[in-house]
Amino acid sequence: MRKSRFTEEQIVGILKEHEAGTPIGDLLRRHGIARETLYRWRRKYGGLEVSDARRLQQLEEENRRLKRLVADQALEAQVLRDLIKKFS
Repeated sequence: MRKSRFTEEQIVGILKEHEAGTPIGDLLRRHGIARETLYRWRRKYGGLEVSDARRLQQLEEENRRLKRLVADQALEAQVLRDLIKKFS
């Protein structure tokens, strides 16, 4: 997945500017982002504080790591089942 050029703190700051009433066109131009990006951020980070956004990022990374671990274990279990069938 592509890494964002903005940190969670920056994203939350941009969303706070938007909530404060900064016109969308000015906001998009100043930060060099697309309208869809702003709306996607608003869906994901809307209403969060900086600490909440950091915690969300940590949880997503931990979730990715655990999913990879479970997939590896499932693959190993399948290989072992295939070997048992082959030699029994």
